[in-house]
Amino acid sequence: MKNRIPRELVECGATTAIVLGSGLGPLVEELEPVCSHEYAALGLPVSKVPGHAGRILVARLQGRPLLIAQGRVHLYEGWSASEVVRMVDFLREIGIRSLILTNAAGTVNPDFSPGSWMMLSDHLNLTGQSPLCGGPHFVDMTEVYSRRLRSLFHKVASRQGTILHEGVYAALPGPQYETPAEVRMLQRLGADAVGMSTVPEAIKARALGLEVAAFSCLTNWGAGLAPGHLSHEEVTSAGRSAASSLSDILREALPLI
Repeated sequence: MKNRIPRELVECGATTAIVLGSGLGPLVEELEPVCSHEYAALGLPVSKVPGHAGRILVARLQGRPLLIAQGRVHLYEGWSASEVVRMVDFLREIGIRSLILTNAAGTVNPDFSPGSWMMLSDHLNLTGQSPLCGGPHFVDMTEVYSRRLRSLFHKVASRQGTILHEGVYAALPGPQYETPAEVRMLQRLGADAVGMSTVPEAIKARALGLEVAAFSCLTNWGAGLAPGHLSHEEVTSAGRSAASSLSDILREALPLI
């Protein structure tokens, strides 16, 4: 992998990176771009899911370098857990120390309405897979999502008057959406939101010693909690609509990391 790393990605000096989920591309529109590289050219797996551009962008935020990974691959596409987290390995290799993960998720908490954001305090790995398989990698998961970063983001959201929920994210393999019975099960397990990504990346990042924060754009109610049917188009559209509120938080908070 080392010989696939462009010099400018290392020499830009970025220590923080953001991974963008479905429909969250607008988060980068107000940044000052420096350069971009396609995942394929970097030897990274490329998603075929709409809303995942498949490139790394180097940008500047208030004069400081920032890496944005536009899109990710998923277990449901047929990638293994170790392949899903190759992006995390890559980011750590080029000098990233803090990783901000974002995703689109369904809300199963009646108090967390679609269109809002939830910061992850913990997760339930219900995918049946771990990116650490293959050896005795007994990594402590007591604090996957940094208390320091969560406190920082909460303070910024409060100053801006933005509602930022905090809760537990349940990761399922997908690609089908959950049934109403599965949503009721997740509620009983203590989940507040459910999706098909992020958790393998967070596990790998902690194993590599990165500081992690993660955000779910709550795009829809879980099955059975509202009338109607779910679609990926609904998810990506809701993500685009809600992107600006998280963008405001990140723009103020990231230079403080």
